[in-house]
Amino acid sequence: MADLGTTYIGLTLPNPIIVSSCGLTGTAKGIRQCVEAGAGAVVVKSLFEEQIDLDVSSQQEHSDLSSHPEASEYIQQMGKHLGPSAYLKLIQTAKRENQVPIIASVNCVSSEWWVDWARQLEKAGADALELNIAIMPRSPEQSCDEIEKRYVQIVEGVSKRIEIPIAVKIGPYATSLPALARALTRAGAAALVLFNRFYQLDVDIDKLTPTPGYQFSTPNEIYQPLRWISVLSTVLDCQLSGSTGVHSGKEAVKLLLAGAQTVQLCSTLYCNGLERLGEVRDELDSWMETNGFASIANFRGHLAQVAQKEPETFERLQYIKALTGVG
Repeated sequence: MADLGTTYIGLTLPNPIIVSSCGLTGTAKGIRQCVEAGAGAVVVKSLFEEQIDLDVSSQQEHSDLSSHPEASEYIQQMGKHLGPSAYLKLIQTAKRENQVPIIASVNCVSSEWWVDWARQLEKAGADALELNIAIMPRSPEQSCDEIEKRYVQIVEGVSKRIEIPIAVKIGPYATSLPALARALTRAGAAALVLFNRFYQLDVDIDKLTPTPGYQFSTPNEIYQPLRWISVLSTVLDCQLSGSTGVHSGKEAVKLLLAGAQTVQLCSTLYCNGLERLGEVRDELDSWMETNGFASIANFRGHLAQVAQKEPETFERLQYIKALTGVG
């Protein structure tokens, strides 16, 4: 058997397969089941900024959501299910019951309130903190510089408060993703997780109302993180974790070849069960043995190295090949 061990933001993992933040990791039992199924690390289900905001606001007898009763009621229900205090207890229990790294997660859009909670998550025993920053630009008055500045402010604010490593999960929509990635690294990100998935909009044409679109990823979504990880892995002073579209060992191998330190699974676990974790791990191991790689370090980043010398020329060539059909 090949050596699947790796390190990620200073943490030792038995393998590079991480269960990303999702409903499967929202309970101590769920986290334990993920570890038993073969996860190298677990990102706990995200604590949303709105939950923290509501918790603090209720103590101050004020809520910014009061003007939107439906939103306020929904967030209150979230708080009852897994509020900030319960989240801290979940981190403590997960650390006590499992031997792999436990990564806390905060889904955020601003730099208020929850910065203090990052410190509490550290005290609760989290090995690292993943900041899932999902800011969807909607206003034409808001420039790309303003939006990206918010990203950097969030990371700077948290990194100044805690000692545990920070991973930042972002979306692919940036005018210059390499520039934003470098700014986040300099602000304190030890790793970037590429990419999170924004809310998918659909429409119920009978009820004439908006509805959630298909929430799970497909293997075809691997291409976007694959491209950017291959580009960024040679130019950044931080690690990268591939997320979105990882449904088998095949996708895991591709991302590692591109330079990812780890890969994150979610949708395939919902679609195929937690046993998929072991299957992906075994597929990765089988590929390594077939190709004569004793460890992940032996092949990580090979794809990025191929394109490293002249990235613009390499990218342009692939583009031309795709459109002309000339191999």
